[in-house]
Amino acid sequence: MNTIIEKKEIAPKIFRYKIESNYICRNYKPGEFVIVVPKENGERIPLTIFNCEDGFIEIIFQVVGYSTKVLSEMGVGDKIEAILGPLGLPAEIEYFGKVVCVGGGVGTAVIYPEIKSLKEKKNEIYTIIGARTKELVILEEEIKKFSDKLFITTDDGSYGEKGVVTEPLKRILENEKVDRVIAIGPIIMMKKVSELTKKYNVKTIVSLNPIMVDGTGMCGACRVEVDNKTYFACVNGPEFDGHKVNFDLLMKRNLQFQDLEKLKI
Repeated sequence: MNTIIEKKEIAPKIFRYKIESNYICRNYKPGEFVIVVPKENGERIPLTIFNCEDGFIEIIFQVVGYSTKVLSEMGVGDKIEAILGPLGLPAEIEYFGKVVCVGGGVGTAVIYPEIKSLKEKKNEIYTIIGARTKELVILEEEIKKFSDKLFITTDDGSYGEKGVVTEPLKRILENEKVDRVIAIGPIIMMKKVSELTKKYNVKTIVSLNPIMVDGTGMCGACRVEVDNKTYFACVNGPEFDGHKVNFDLLMKRNLQFQDLEKLKI
């Protein structure tokens, strides 16, 4: 168990691992996540499951600090010390009608299983992928298979449309009836998407990524404010109504260890 079967660097510092984990695969549902401990006495890293099939799970992660760097240096045949999951509440997967799925950065990997599952429920899927540059656009071909329309934006215009994900989203909202929006990516992106969709009164779901330790609701590190109430993203989420999330507080909390992360890596 927990042995790395395949390893690919799908973009600069973004890795895709296939891992033997029969129990998690049997019990997994889209939207849930795992806690990964790469080495003995290592830090616990929350990662969303990208794919699950035949007793293997796949994760996609970006190297952003010391622990993800340690994980990225492992190879095929290495055994991950511990993987806990599946954790969190599964995503709401049913027929809604026309659903716009917005993925930013590595959030594209997080939203992929929901796109696939929603398409299986006969929803019409419009997908918007956003990245800083062309080389950081991931999973384009995989997502295209389950999307009725696919839009790609890059900050520098090196691929797709130059700009941010809210620009094609605004055009869609202005011209078509949208039944639901799902946005997963950087906090500021989810905030901007939620602010935009609120003007059009379109239900919007976001997947929050606060600092997390145990992933089971015991430590309280991942608390978030939604509708002026405190929730734990690990057991009450990670998905919430984007129109009710206090994104400014979430951003402040996520910055508290930023300097230490830079020192470590």
